[in-house]
Amino acid sequence: MTTVGVVTDSCAGIPEELIEGLGIEVVPYYIHRGKETLRDLVDVQRREFFEWLATAKELPKTANPSAGDFLEAYKKVAERTKGIVSIHMTSWGSGAYQSATVASEMLKQTHPEARVEVIDTKQTAMGYGYMAVEAARAALAGKSLDEVVELVRGMIPKMTMIQTADTLRYLYMGGRIGRAQHLVGSLLNIKPLIGMEDGVVVPLGQARSRRKAYEKMVEMMEERLGLGAKIKVAFTHVAALEEVEKLRAMVESRFSCQEVLISELSPALGVHAGPGMTGVCFFPVE
Repeated sequence: MTTVGVVTDSCAGIPEELIEGLGIEVVPYYIHRGKETLRDLVDVQRREFFEWLATAKELPKTANPSAGDFLEAYKKVAERTKGIVSIHMTSWGSGAYQSATVASEMLKQTHPEARVEVIDTKQTAMGYGYMAVEAARAALAGKSLDEVVELVRGMIPKMTMIQTADTLRYLYMGGRIGRAQHLVGSLLNIKPLIGMEDGVVVPLGQARSRRKAYEKMVEMMEERLGLGAKIKVAFTHVAALEEVEKLRAMVESRFSCQEVLISELSPALGVHAGPGMTGVCFFPVE
């Protein structure tokens, strides 16, 4: 029994064993594919969806959970704890933060003793998924709600996400391209690198091959943290496990990795990145 419950959503991409082991409550996004409405990682799973996505001529629409969805999750968690921290991706890219905020106010009508802290992490994928993991670990260690919230807010400026892909077409088609729009027209043999800055997708450069792109990613990590720095790192991908293992080997040879996680994006987020995306989310460890 902990004093704090952790809620997030399916786009965090947290590995299933950590969700179960840490007791994290995950609220699914929605995917509208033709006449189908699918709950992310409930009605549709990664392999089937990404195989279909590679051949799709039109991207399906995605939608964040509603305030009612979050309210249902909050009520469930409030049955076992009085404090809830709700951790979500950048509010610039999704309405989940706003829906969760509305739900936190609605909860007061039925559970006035419960307190919910909703956090806009300005990140995406395991950039905020890792924050939910660390929050759940702190909760299990007996930390108070205020202490858990302080931990998460302290991680926000330390978290870095870098990713590359063969194309930014999926980000562009999904309207999530941010300030990296000029990279969309790059030649096929150019691999764009993007990251997050103040919650918005930004261009970080480009390379002429995947290997060169991975080398640049590692160089950026060294510039930010220094060679041999202690880090916790999550490698993210969309149907590209072999590629992300190559990036992992390069990172592990240059840094002291205190924890390594492998995370395939969920369908609702992977639809915007596209098959073949590889990336890294990391933060320094004291």
